[in-house]
Amino acid sequence: MARFPITGLRSVDLTVPDLAAAIDFYTAVWGLDLADRSGERAWLRATGTDSHVVALYAGHAPDIRSMTFRLADDSDPAALCESALAHGATLLHAARAADEPGGGAVLALRDPMGRAMRIVQGDTPVAALPDDPARPERLSHVNFNSDDVDRDVAFFTEALGFGLTDRSKMMGFVRTNADHHTIVISTAPVNTLNHVAFQMPSWEGVMLAAGKMIDRSFPIGWGPGRHGPGDNVFTYFVDPFGFVIEYTAEVLQVDESYRVGSPEDWTWPPGRSDQWGIAPPKTAECKAAQLAIPFA
Repeated sequence: MARFPITGLRSVDLTVPDLAAAIDFYTAVWGLDLADRSGERAWLRATGTDSHVVALYAGHAPDIRSMTFRLADDSDPAALCESALAHGATLLHAARAADEPGGGAVLALRDPMGRAMRIVQGDTPVAALPDDPARPERLSHVNFNSDDVDRDVAFFTEALGFGLTDRSKMMGFVRTNADHHTIVISTAPVNTLNHVAFQMPSWEGVMLAAGKMIDRSFPIGWGPGRHGPGDNVFTYFVDPFGFVIEYTAEVLQVDESYRVGSPEDWTWPPGRSDQWGIAPPKTAECKAAQLAIPFA
C-alpha cells in the first residue's frame, strides 16, 4: 500500500435551518449520538473512535460547509498546504487549534472550485461505543458533483496525494487508505454535494437501519443494491433538510496491486443500476436532492 499523507475522511460540517430538529433526526432516527453542543453548533458521533462524524451549524438554508480529512501524524501540514496552493487552492486559515471535540490542529482550504476542506492532525480518538449492527461506525465517503470530473480527480491526486482507484463513465473514485474510495466525483452540470455515506458494520446492518428509516416514514431514495466500483451495499435516503445520506457496508479493500478501472469495466445491461439488478430507479426526490445542496 502506498503511503498517503491523508489517512481518511473524519467528518463533514453541514448547515441546517433547524438545529434542534436536525439533532433529533440524526440521533433518534439515523443512529448517531450527540457528542457535544455549543450555542448554534452541535457535534454528532458514530459508534467508532472518531470524536464526531457530523458537525451541524444553525443557518438559514442547508449547505455543506466543509469536509474534514485526517492528516497522518508524521505528515507535514505546511507541505500539504503548499502543494494544494500550487494546484489552485486558496488558504482559508493556517493550522491552528481546533475548537471542537477531538481537538488537534486544523488548517482549512478551498479547492479551485470553492469547495471547503479542513485537514486535521493530532485529534484525540474516543472510546468506541458498544457494537450495534444498525448504527453507523464512521463516515465512509463523500460524493460531490462536478462539471469536470478529470479536473477534480487531478486536484485530489496531484495536490493532496489521493490515489485514483476507478474511473467509470460518469464518476471518478479516489482513496486515501485501503477503502476503495474516500471521495467520489460525479459528472453533473453543477458543483454541489451529491451525498454523504455512513459506514455500517455489515450489509445486514444496512438493511436493519433502512428498515428503521422506513418505520419512521422515510422512503428509500435508491436501493437496496450493490454498487459496481467499490462493491459496497447501499441504501439512499433524503433527510428532512434535503441532504442525501447513504447507509453502506462492505466497501472493497484494495492495495497497490488493484488495477485502476476504466469506463469499459463498468457497464450494465439496459435498465440495471447495480450489480444485483434489484435496485429500482432512484426516486425523483432523490435525484433532485443529489444536485441541490451547495458548498458554502
